[in-house]
Amino acid sequence: QVQLTESGGGSVQAAGSLRLSCSASGLPHTGTCLGSFRRAPGTEREWVATILTRSTWYAGSVRGRFTIPRDNDKHTVYLQMNELGPQDTAVYYCTASKRTTAISRAGDFDFWGQGTQVIVSS
Repeated sequence: QVQLTESGGGSVQAAGSLRLSCSASGLPHTGTCLGSFRRAPGTEREWVATILTRSTWYAGSVRGRFTIPRDNDKHTVYLQMNELGPQDTAVYYCTASKRTTAISRAGDFDFWGQGTQVIVSS
């Protein structure tokens, strides 16, 4: 019944911005961790960011450039990506967990979106 639908990917030039959205249904607003992971070509899945209520966490590679706000009324979490570079090229996945301790470990998240591709050209 839990459903995560992600959109907003595309191609952008270096130093540009892009916003991904993830619509999450079937989950409470409080007590749910909503996260973002990405998989670059030829690499393993990498954690990007997580939001739990009013707390946020960011990977060092994106801290200061990305933010992960949420709109509870729209049941949507966003990944705002600024100052993009080629290293950010990847398929991005939104994810959710009912564990309040789920931050950066993929195994702690239970539900996953279908992914959306981001390509950053130099």
